[in-house]
Amino acid sequence: MQAEWTTIRDRLLKTVGQNNFTTWIDPLTVGPIDDGICTLFVPTNFFGNYVSQNFADLLLHEMQSEDISISRLKFAVAPQDKPAAVDPVTARPKPAAAVQPANSQINTAPLDARFSFDNFVVGKPNELAHAAARRVAEGGPVTFNPLFLYGGVGLGKTHLMHAIAQELQIRKPELNVLYLSAEQFMYRFVQALRDRKMMDFKEIFRSVDVLMVDDVQFIAGKDSTQEEFFHTFNALVDQNKQIIISADRAPGEIKDLEDRVKSRLQCGLVVDLHPTDYELRLGILQNKVDAQRKNYPGLEVEAGVLEFLAHRITTNVRVLEGALTRLFAFASLVGREINMDLTQDCLADVLRASERKVSVEEIQRKVSEHYNIRLSDMVGPKRLRSYARPRQVAMYLCKKMTSRSLPEIGRRFGGRDHTTVMHGVKRIEELKQNDGQIAEDLELLRRSLEA
Repeated sequence: MQAEWTTIRDRLLKTVGQNNFTTWIDPLTVGPIDDGICTLFVPTNFFGNYVSQNFADLLLHEMQSEDISISRLKFAVAPQDKPAAVDPVTARPKPAAAVQPANSQINTAPLDARFSFDNFVVGKPNELAHAAARRVAEGGPVTFNPLFLYGGVGLGKTHLMHAIAQELQIRKPELNVLYLSAEQFMYRFVQALRDRKMMDFKEIFRSVDVLMVDDVQFIAGKDSTQEEFFHTFNALVDQNKQIIISADRAPGEIKDLEDRVKSRLQCGLVVDLHPTDYELRLGILQNKVDAQRKNYPGLEVEAGVLEFLAHRITTNVRVLEGALTRLFAFASLVGREINMDLTQDCLADVLRASERKVSVEEIQRKVSEHYNIRLSDMVGPKRLRSYARPRQVAMYLCKKMTSRSLPEIGRRFGGRDHTTVMHGVKRIEELKQNDGQIAEDLELLRRSLEA
């Protein structure tokens, strides 16, 4: 049989290509033929399952073409004394024990106990993301795959990822949950290539029950890593295993990400964690104050301070929480109560950095570019819908992102009355609740203006 197997291997190399041959065919070793059943020895069960699903028919056809009396193939893990395990890179035999996956080499990244569902403050901007994360954390049947969470810095993506992982560990301890960042995935992929342990890498990542990858935008532009991520993704989805991904933007907006990867990431539930609103920021501050009181007993916060911070610091939650931590530490060190004067002294630099610096002119320019109309038409007298709606969007953004009064905004839009501006702002407020396109336009424009 060995002579025929050599001939078959040569034909398979031409049929499946060098990469597939090196990875999936070369490690196979022909075993005994019994009652028309040919045993092929494989390095691992995962390897055997994959070859059985993807190459069994081809292998059987090639064997039968050599007049070998075979009706079926059987895949079995090579015993220790069989020379079956072959290094897929060097094609040299190695002991079978060496191909067993070293699970201790790839562990779940450390989880932060502070990032739980219990202390995640839910508000309108993040309620959908929170509900979806909760559903996945129940560990039940997969309902949407992948769950893709995206949003700007400090909006709670990593918090939810850690919360899901920790909840799954409690609810379903038997599940193999693997949580890591995209950079760690890439590093371990490169390490496996370097150490010639790609089969170990593939088996570990494709045999998990739940795969969680944080900040997936970091694999953009890394062709080999994207290739491996794509195949890992497909293998897990085919097995109905749960995948949870986070990124700083939607899949379609990640530059240098392959189209097929984008398409796969968009096939599940894609959820945006919107920038925090005032109510959510206030809730986060109140929750943080309760935690700080454990470290600084006796320190109280004067009425109005939290409301002031929630209004002024709108960039992201991390800045907001950092400001409060600094405030408590400063008040404790100088022995003063946390009032408005202390807050403004202690956080002067943070408050200055948080001041809005967007101009009416910049908003007008961005909006006209977004809707592909001339600036002169947007601020001019024409009432066509194609100009009126962008004009109202620009007025709305001016009201929300600058400190200009309504009459002043009206003057910048061709000398319009302040009631016209008020009507435009109100109309956009109504539309963004019911019109998904308007809501998306507003979000994209806001991010662009704040960048």
